[in-house]
Amino acid sequence: MVALCSACASASRRLSATVPERREVLERFEAYRRTGDRSLRNALIEEHRWVAVHCARRFANRGEPMHDLLQVAQLGVLKAVERYDPTFNVTFSTFAVPTVTGELRRHFRDATWPVHVPRRVKELHLALGAAMESLHHDLGRPPRVEEVAERMGTSVEEVLEGMEANAAYRSGSLSTPSDRDGDDTPMVDRLLGDVDPGHELADDRVTVARLLAELPEREQRILYLRYFEDRTQSEIAKVVGLSQVHVSRVLRATLDGLADQVNAGTESAD
Repeated sequence: MVALCSACASASRRLSATVPERREVLERFEAYRRTGDRSLRNALIEEHRWVAVHCARRFANRGEPMHDLLQVAQLGVLKAVERYDPTFNVTFSTFAVPTVTGELRRHFRDATWPVHVPRRVKELHLALGAAMESLHHDLGRPPRVEEVAERMGTSVEEVLEGMEANAAYRSGSLSTPSDRDGDDTPMVDRLLGDVDPGHELADDRVTVARLLAELPEREQRILYLRYFEDRTQSEIAKVVGLSQVHVSRVLRATLDGLADQVNAGTESAD
């Protein structure tokens, strides 16, 4: 957080040096403080729109449309204009930049998370990004987790928690190609399931199970050996003490009888 504050202050000094406050601008702020004139307020906001543009650009390339960032930043300029007092002895740009930056950070914290994340973790995630950016600049390389934790004054576990929160920050479109080994199949076709064809057979399975339970014990056993244990007719014949020809006849007659009962039940339902 110290790095964030110093960065804001540095940006404010650069801005104020680039666009120095003129005495007439301070006089208009003094007039607005006295009168609350909305037209004067709007003129001051428009005159300092460049502050909103500058701050919004700092948050570009984070997945949010630029026009949305500009609207949020403009709201920050409005709040800064309403709160600014020339007696603060600081230029308006110095006063406004932290206010506008705060609005933008709140926007990213509160409005851009597709998955519910506790506010503490959101704030940790945002502080983590700023600390890593600052360290990367200071060290000339990506910082280690321990270094980030030391800069933030927190534990390694909390830094890792903030990194994990990044996965919940922005969801991708399921229409986006998976781009795996040159495959442009949309992610929706890879991640989402399809209709299970077995569902259509559920009623048939229930019907067949009921009909099988009504068969004589010998027929039940022969069907079980054939279709559940995948035995040949010769093997079944040895188990039940019948000839292979007899087993074949029993199987055919039993299956035909089951099929007739299933078809009869279907026709009656129709």
